[in-house]
Amino acid sequence: MIKVDKLSFSFPQKELYKNITFTLEEAQHCAFIGTSGSGKSTLIEILMDPDRYLFEGALEIDPACKIGHVSQFPQLDSTKETTVFEYIGEEFLKLQDEITAICTEMETSSDLDPLLEKYQLALDALEAIGGDDFESNLNKKLNLANLMKLKDHRVSDLSGGEFKLIQVMKEMLRRPDLLIMDEPDVFLDFENLNALKNLIHAHKGTLLVVTHNRYLLNHCFNKILHLENTEIQEFDGRYIDYNFSLLQTKVELQELAVAEQEESERNEKIINNLRVIATYNSEASRGKALKARVRFQERLEARRIKAPFVAIKQPAIRFDMDNEVEDATVIKVSDYSAAFDELLLENVNFEIRSTDKVAIIGPNGTGKTTLLRDIFSHHQDAITINPDVKVAYLSQLQGEMLKDSNTILEEFMDAGFNAYDEVRSYLSNYGFEGEIVNQKIASLSGGEKNMLQLAKVSAGRANVLLLDEPTSHLDTYTQIALEKAIEAYKGAILMISHDFYSVVNGMDYVLIIDDKTIRKMSMRKFRQMIYARHFDRGYLEAEQNKKAVEMKIELALKDTDFERAKALVDELEELIKLL
Repeated sequence: MIKVDKLSFSFPQKELYKNITFTLEEAQHCAFIGTSGSGKSTLIEILMDPDRYLFEGALEIDPACKIGHVSQFPQLDSTKETTVFEYIGEEFLKLQDEITAICTEMETSSDLDPLLEKYQLALDALEAIGGDDFESNLNKKLNLANLMKLKDHRVSDLSGGEFKLIQVMKEMLRRPDLLIMDEPDVFLDFENLNALKNLIHAHKGTLLVVTHNRYLLNHCFNKILHLENTEIQEFDGRYIDYNFSLLQTKVELQELAVAEQEESERNEKIINNLRVIATYNSEASRGKALKARVRFQERLEARRIKAPFVAIKQPAIRFDMDNEVEDATVIKVSDYSAAFDELLLENVNFEIRSTDKVAIIGPNGTGKTTLLRDIFSHHQDAITINPDVKVAYLSQLQGEMLKDSNTILEEFMDAGFNAYDEVRSYLSNYGFEGEIVNQKIASLSGGEKNMLQLAKVSAGRANVLLLDEPTSHLDTYTQIALEKAIEAYKGAILMISHDFYSVVNGMDYVLIIDDKTIRKMSMRKFRQMIYARHFDRGYLEAEQNKKAVEMKIELALKDTDFERAKALVDELEELIKLL
């Protein structure tokens, strides 16, 4: 369907791809992964409109291939009073109206040939999207996503997550040969994420989906495209098998690297000895031996394994603080309520202690972000903040905390750094190196902007962190680095997140929004609730065992105990078969 062969492309300030090659075939469900800013969205734009870009290499797209697209940032025309059915079925309803109008015109026209031609074209277009079965197919999609109850609701009344699902359904019902979706999971609550998983599974066409969501990656795809450091790697199989393959390769490469390093050091000693001998013995044979050894050393260096997909550098995220609050209440919420057009929350009561790590969990549109913003501004009488507390805030609306017209350097000089060199050194820990620090924030990807927000939060050295969807747009390597930073942090965290892994790996307990109020739930009960609804029996235990073995492999590699590492890899392979 699509074949890319040795494609290279650069912006003036950055090389994105160097001789990348891959194919997309019929009915494949392909996840497109890679670190933030590696060029995934740009590659999608090239695939959708190759004539806009000057690239080297070949891009072959079947001329009959119909491409659909779900944007990373969908926009709704709020001026239209459109129901969910009318929005999803817009093309279907338009064709029906066109056919009706042609039939009416035929009743009075004396020249039927052009009308018959128009009539046939409209029928063909209707058939291409399912014809008379369209409404039935639409209802099936709504049922799959558990959104049939919204069929006659106005689109403008939907939550952001519900609208994202509606957009996915609309594109799927157009029956494209290839549907490209750019982070369709961002900000979806767990119920809507599960609905998206169901829609992906039921889709018969080819999918190319940019995602960093570990739940979707582990459950939805049979092919992986991984873009990293201008190179691309394709893997036919599940993401969990791809990760196992990377770990297996990592063990092999590290063992080879240690052997090569030892060989290189032995050879370097021989060269040094030959050089010493050559200073007092000028025989030609000595010179030849030295040259031969130098050439051998050069060959050793040249064949050192370069593995851009195996050892990807994680950002060094740290959350330090200037002063530690003794065991005390840092945030107290008493009889809080929030409303817009309707009541969102009422009679909300909870308190956060100085070392608590707490996730707020609830469906899209239930007031979580409003609550977090009100805590940050603490203008409400219902919210009390300990006077010894310094609060830092990460917003899911990145423009709230970052100024698009600033360069990255300007943003951090505004944030209180004293010198450009100090900013550059600090930002290098977060992956912003070289000329990228002079780029406008508006030009950054969603993941890069969230990484920049994390860097600002860290620079604030606060003892309470308010994090609204901190993992959104972040690649999986950064998500794991963030989890480690949260685990090591000594202060309090109140976090809104729909990322199941971030919640279960880092939080002490959760606050669940239920019937317009909030109740506390232990992590054990939260895990049980999620797994009972969405996972097979025994999945949790198998996944925990898998994680434990992976940690043992990492420790074995640190000790250069390759025999133990390889034995553990075999054990891991058996565990993966259970997932």
